[in-house]
Amino acid sequence: MDELTGELNREKYHSRYKKLLRSTIYTLVIVAAISVLVATLLLPVLQIYGTSMNPNLQEGDIVVSVKSPQFKTGDIIAFYYNNRVLVKRIIGCPGDSVVITDSGDVYVNNTLLDEPYLTEKSYGNADIEYPYTVPQNSFFVLGDHRESSVDSRSSLVGCVEKEEIIGKIIFRVWPIKRIGSAD
Repeated sequence: MDELTGELNREKYHSRYKKLLRSTIYTLVIVAAISVLVATLLLPVLQIYGTSMNPNLQEGDIVVSVKSPQFKTGDIIAFYYNNRVLVKRIIGCPGDSVVITDSGDVYVNNTLLDEPYLTEKSYGNADIEYPYTVPQNSFFVLGDHRESSVDSRSSLVGCVEKEEIIGKIIFRVWPIKRIGSAD
């Protein structure tokens, strides 16, 4: 009788263990799927390549972006360009008139843009004519390292259409010593 009771207890234990294991695996799969969806659809995580946003964002930095229906001058955005992801700063919004002087001063709607994030100004590589009017549903973007950045000043890149925007860069998560807001 004791052997039969012991065998029944082992079967109950194995049955509970299997249920617990199955439940844990299902929970982990669901959490992983939700995490992937959030990271892909709401908060894409991106790594910075290149030097066009130096010194504010440097090569190797890992940043978090957020999907947003609205953007404004000064926002740093990630967008698709030729199957690549580029990161630049919005300078002009739809309908704005943009002028960049030979000395690198940027005027939006005849007002000098205050750009405290720049370490040096530069006219850079530009092949567009000024004043430049930003088309509807598009944004005029510039890199913070103006001398080397290829951006809306080049007809190759041009203005960024709203549908191409992945999101607004809001936070740097790597390297640890530079964790914080990405402005």
